[in-house]
Amino acid sequence: MYKHVSKNKINLNKNVFSFLLDGQKNIHFSNDIVSIDDTQSLLLASGNFLTTEIVGANSYSCLLFFFSQKNINDFLLKYGHLFNPNDFNKAATGSPYFLIEKDNFIIHFINSIQQIYGMNQTISQKILELKFEEIMLYLADKYGQFFFVYLHSLLINERELSFKMVIEKNLYTSLNIDEVAFLCNMSLSTFKRKFIQLYQESPGEWFQLKRLNKAKKILLNNEATPSEIYMDFGYDSLSNFSTAFKNEFGYSPKNIMKS
Repeated sequence: MYKHVSKNKINLNKNVFSFLLDGQKNIHFSNDIVSIDDTQSLLLASGNFLTTEIVGANSYSCLLFFFSQKNINDFLLKYGHLFNPNDFNKAATGSPYFLIEKDNFIIHFINSIQQIYGMNQTISQKILELKFEEIMLYLADKYGQFFFVYLHSLLINERELSFKMVIEKNLYTSLNIDEVAFLCNMSLSTFKRKFIQLYQESPGEWFQLKRLNKAKKILLNNEATPSEIYMDFGYDSLSNFSTAFKNEFGYSPKNIMKS
């Protein structure tokens, strides 16, 4: 942009990294105001706010990188073991933004995003997910626990994240559905309702498919035999494991070993 824009109404339905390239940005939230120049960037939570964009020496330019609540959930599920949110006062993390000081890594990251979009071809979702994970891991390393706690404050429902963490941690174990429900501090019926609400599938079918696919991968890589792994995936006998495997893939686990 080449002219000042004052108090523009913004309604974000996603979170966003605002990487300011040139000029100045003032943001008015319901309970706070923040101003940044091109030496800084912001992580902005979804919601309503007012922005004033001020032209710098030549223009005003800003790169926006959007991400959803699910992206945050997935990141915390994968890397949540790196932090303990009880170390800090969560009441102090209700800010609608996180201020980021630019350094050489962040400048390089911004340049890489600009180059990706300058290629004039469709960029796969997987590449964008990897770029998101890259900047998130760097900020976690740069700002430590405070960044993780801020991410936690963005989640709409922390109980949902806790539920999913239990699911992910026990996905490839020998625990049955009743035992996983107990770890979630729920009755079996409540657990099933919650699971279907979040995953749109019954827990029995979901766990079985995930575990059988994992077992198939192990067998294909000749890392173990069917008799060595069936108990690890919650089956009480090799026969039951072989039957479920054949019903899912159309051939028995022994046939994989023969091939």
